[in-house]
Formats: sequence, structure tokens, C-alpha cells
Amino acid sequence: MPKTYLILLLAVAAETIGTSALQASQQFSKLLPSVLVVIAYGTSFWLLSLTLKTLPVGVVYALWSGLGIVLIAIIGYLVFGQKLDWPAVLGIAMILAGILVINLFSKTAGH
Repeated sequence: MPKTYLILLLAVAAETIGTSALQASQQFSKLLPSVLVVIAYGTSFWLLSLTLKTLPVGVVYALWSGLGIVLIAIIGYLVFGQKLDWPAVLGIAMILAGILVINLFSKTAGH
């Protein structure tokens, strides 16, 4: 895996941690999750900026946000007990399909 994609995956992981902490912060009323939100989002955006040296911003943002949506939906279900209905699951599957199309077929993805 090229270094840029590894950095992008780390950015997605940091964003996912930040969003999970955002839920746990209960509208920033809990200190530790609130601090984690700021650190995780800051880290995510910094890592995201590094990927823009070699990949187009549209591709980077599509992958970052799409993977983040999928991971947060899974974490929401497993950790916070948030259930998804079939239209939501279908929509998330379509996001995953879009990520696959970008990575498998797009020449702008930097392969």
C-alpha cells in the first residue's frame, strides 16, 4: 500500500475516534471525551493535509468521508446501540460501492 493511502487510513481512524468521542462527550459536557474530540480531529485534518501533496482533494475527501461514515455507522451500532434501517444500510452500501469505483477504476486516484 502506498504511503499516501496509509496516511489517509490513519486520518480516517483519527476522524472515527473523534466522532465517537463526540458522541461520548454528551454535547461537550464531559471533559475527557471533549479533549479527545479536539485532539483526534486535529490529528485527522493534519494527516488529511499530508495526503493532498499527491492526491486530488476530491478523491481524498470522498475516501476520507465515505470510510468515516461506514466506520461510524458500525461503531454506532456496536458501541452506542444505534440501529440502522434498510434504507440506511443500502445507502451505506452505495457509499462503499463508490469508494470501490474510485479506487478500482479512477485514474485520478493516483494508482
